[in-house]
Amino acid sequence: MADTNFDVVIIGGGPGGYNAAVRAGQLGLKAAIVESRGVLGGTCLNVGCMPSKALLHASELFEAASGEFAHIGIEVPAPKLNLIQMMKAKQDSVNALTKGVEFLMKKNKVTYFVGFGKIEGAGKVSVTAADGKVEQLTTKHIVIATGSEPTPLPGVTVDQKQIVDSTGALSLPAVPKHLVVVGAGIIGLELGSVWRRLGAKVTVVEFLDRITPGMDTEVATQFQKILTKQGFAFKLGTKVTSAKTGKSGVSLTLEAAAGGNAETLEADVVLVAIGRRPFTAGLGLDTVGITPDQRGFIATDHFKTSAPGVWAIGDVIHGPMLAHKAEEDAVAVIELIAGKAGHVDYDLVPSVVYTFPEVAWVGKTEDQLKAAGVQYKTGKFPFMANSRAKINHETDGFVKFLADAKTDKVYGVHILGPQAGEMIGEACVLMAFGGASEDLARTCHPHPTRSEAVKQAAMGVEGWTMQA
Repeated sequence: MADTNFDVVIIGGGPGGYNAAVRAGQLGLKAAIVESRGVLGGTCLNVGCMPSKALLHASELFEAASGEFAHIGIEVPAPKLNLIQMMKAKQDSVNALTKGVEFLMKKNKVTYFVGFGKIEGAGKVSVTAADGKVEQLTTKHIVIATGSEPTPLPGVTVDQKQIVDSTGALSLPAVPKHLVVVGAGIIGLELGSVWRRLGAKVTVVEFLDRITPGMDTEVATQFQKILTKQGFAFKLGTKVTSAKTGKSGVSLTLEAAAGGNAETLEADVVLVAIGRRPFTAGLGLDTVGITPDQRGFIATDHFKTSAPGVWAIGDVIHGPMLAHKAEEDAVAVIELIAGKAGHVDYDLVPSVVYTFPEVAWVGKTEDQLKAAGVQYKTGKFPFMANSRAKINHETDGFVKFLADAKTDKVYGVHILGPQAGEMIGEACVLMAFGGASEDLARTCHPHPTRSEAVKQAAMGVEGWTMQA
């Protein structure tokens, strides 16, 4: 019989949960983690970040072999898609990652319970296994790290065959002739990119009059132009009112968001990607007096809920619904439980869209600075003028710095271009130390690299860009 008394029990085995467990083990806390999926890693490792990146990488190579190879003098036969093998390679990578997380639990002496975790009152958690067997755990602290699930669309029923959510879109058995993506956010555009590269016609339907809400408007506008050039079609300011499935596919009924005549759009597959919502159903929150808000989020104060000894992190609390944000929450909450000074600066959580080119940003957008009446300066640099991007035929996009007009303190950095997700890290470090654009502008960068575009944009804040 496994020991059932702990210092901390973590419900949920995703990036928030398993990193909390690792940190608890490192700090000498007796920890348990409860996960119903049967494998650790949560949505991110199993049906989110990791498998989508595997397919993005594979589809990018397929598209390159279909056209770009010949342009740079690499002559190969026309590539043939083996979707079964592509999906197997994706799953093999996922399996290796989830096994790695299990190893981390053993390494840090964390007890792993497979089953659905439910709070049964103060300091009590039940674990119900797939066969119905229930174990009762007692603990000083409970950490809720149950993540999120796809938000459903009224009038549209997901069957994971013809109408899919992000999970289903990662495992389609064939390339659809016409994929309609409902929602022009990060998830929809990434998965739309995968299937477009593999041969699908992709139409994106978005209720708002722009794509990627939350992204700097200037960046989003240019990003949409690039995606359109790649073959995406956009129907903005449009809502989906119903969907009917049949042998020939899916018939969507659309209306203008502002009202108007209905139109019909036919598709082989429809991907519903209108966002995610916290997963808090059935967790027994009521047994400790916790009531989520109307959107399902749990209110917290430095991760403390309204119930003593019960904490919450990641997608179930307010803030960016991102795996790396959950990881920061995880470290902070355990350090607070251990009596240390855990803290997360949510103004410095970067966002990345893993399309090609990528989009990455940290800090304030230009829209936010204008709305707040902040006086700021801008520095921009196009990848068209970056030597490494030019020789690699990756010239779409630009880097933009936003800095205080008087102090030069950097408020935000926005990158639309190749490897943007890798390059945003230096902006995060700069801003974490309260740095000025000049600090980065006068830091030597290796040549030739794409990162020189970041330096040149920083130089542009004071008007001394030298390569454009």
